[in-house]
Amino acid sequence: MRDKKLQSIDISGFQNDLIHWYQNNKRDLPWRKDKDPYKIWVSEIMLQQTKVDTVIPYFYRFIEKFPTVQALAAADQQDVLKAWEGLGYYSRARNLQNAVKEVVASYDGNVPANPEDLGALKGVGPYTKGAILSIAFDQPEPAVDGNVMRVFSRLLLIEDDIAQQRTKKLFESYVREMIDESDPSSFNQAIMELGALICTPKSPACLLCPVQEHCQAFAEGRQEELPIKKKAKKQKTIPYVVLLIKNEETDTFIIEKRSDQGLLANLWQFPMVPIKEIGWEHLERWFYNEYGITLQLQEKKGKLKHVFSHIIWQLDIYTATTNISVMDDHRLKAVDMCELVNYPFPVSHQKMMTYIGANQISHNLGEAETKE
Repeated sequence: MRDKKLQSIDISGFQNDLIHWYQNNKRDLPWRKDKDPYKIWVSEIMLQQTKVDTVIPYFYRFIEKFPTVQALAAADQQDVLKAWEGLGYYSRARNLQNAVKEVVASYDGNVPANPEDLGALKGVGPYTKGAILSIAFDQPEPAVDGNVMRVFSRLLLIEDDIAQQRTKKLFESYVREMIDESDPSSFNQAIMELGALICTPKSPACLLCPVQEHCQAFAEGRQEELPIKKKAKKQKTIPYVVLLIKNEETDTFIIEKRSDQGLLANLWQFPMVPIKEIGWEHLERWFYNEYGITLQLQEKKGKLKHVFSHIIWQLDIYTATTNISVMDDHRLKAVDMCELVNYPFPVSHQKMMTYIGANQISHNLGEAETKE
């Protein structure tokens, strides 16, 4: 028996109205040029937590540099992170490369069309799996993200908290019931497009909506109330002093490679001091104990905020000098100013390069913000 929420919906009429609108109004996006599963995969990973307009130039550059699964699998991870620099959420790039290595090793370089095999790849969650299977392989698989949950919460007047995993499962079941099995690619992309262009988070353009007559929230004038999402826990703020350290003996700057695990893994940064833990009076001594380098703190250059999903870094930026000739700490490296741009940095640290006169060649810094 059909779910009560779906009993009042003309599913066939909804499918026709939605797909007809999509075919006439879809944006000209580079990953829609063909049904190459690799390109669709790359675009979907880039589009997670990032706006379409920001992704487009990154997508072109990434595909030009790594045009095939084999090319990405064989690439140096530092080159991959550099190509991703500015997009944030760098674990996406690392997981993508690890997954394509498995595709090359286990599937002869062919992105698997089997849901179990595809879903087992690193970083391929239910949404990404559904997007690839439906768009590239025309399989009637749901692809439920925030856009889709917003559309369906209004369409079916669903008042469950979309932050709950069980609610996402509920939406997946509704999409599976309503997806057009004759054209699942257009259906899923149409829902995404509707959420991006019409059924927006605030002030949805209901009078322009092609499926308005099917929408239960619009019928009751409640579209602005949905979806319901409880607020996440407040992010913890951590203060750091970031040191732009110039070696006066070699005319180089000292940079640090982050751990290969966890936050911003394998990216480079200017050294950061957890100032709240040690106090200002112990900064230079702490740095010597941590890295074996004697430095002299100079002037404050500015401050930045780096926002993650669970924490916020408050960054006070200072210049410093040192005369050390040999660095024993494997995390640190002395680099000529003109070479700094060859290393993958998080956006906040890219912005700091202006304080030392380094060329700012990174792109879309404002749009990509400083999120991980």
